Amino acid sequence: MRVLVACEASGIVRDAFRRLGHDAWSCDLVPTAAPGPHLERDARELLGDGWDLVIAHPPCTYLASSGLHWNRRRPGRDALTLEAIAFVRELLAAPVPRIAIENPIGCLTRAIRRPDQILHPWQFGEDASKATCLWLVGLAPLVPTALVAPRVVAGRPRWANQTDSGQNRLGPSPDRAARRARTYPGIAAAMAAQWGTAARRPAQAPLFASGIP
Repeated sequence: MRVLVACEASGIVRDAFRRLGHDAWSCDLVPTAAPGPHLERDARELLGDGWDLVIAHPPCTYLASSGLHWNRRRPGRDALTLEAIAFVRELLAAPVPRIAIENPIGCLTRAIRRPDQILHPWQFGEDASKATCLWLVGLAPLVPTALVAPRVVAGRPRWANQTDSGQNRLGPSPDRAARRARTYPGIAAAMAAQWGTAARRPAQAPLFASGIP
């Protein structure tokens, strides 16, 4: 399969597909953090290039519930949220038979539709809790692969990425947002194993309408 992983600089999802033999490329406005096929471009310029599958991780800064309260306090932020929603709509309307949009819980449920799946890393062999929503086109929800039991603090489940009070352990830092946005390898492996067998096409020379060789 020819796979585009949009808005991914880490290369984690891209490399999970490549390990299974797929022609997978990551794409972002910044360079990739890991060596591999990467297009430093706006994903919208690439959507018509004949992909079998697009997995997109649109920036959640103006979409996630955790930040929407700033829309009432900072002039102009509402407009940025509307732009972010429009970007997701363009991704979902791409001429691609299989599409997955990943984002945290936020305004996309109201603006577009309810997600097809909400999952956590602890369902895929990772000692971490992070509610992750998936909007799917032509794809089945992911099947959990390995459950990781939490520790229990005052009757509440807590995983390794959480403090006892339930906060994320990552402290403030310049790369905190990028680190939190990375897809957990267990989820990436499940995407490749389960969605990578959804369809296969005969091998062919890459055809990039956007001029990418």
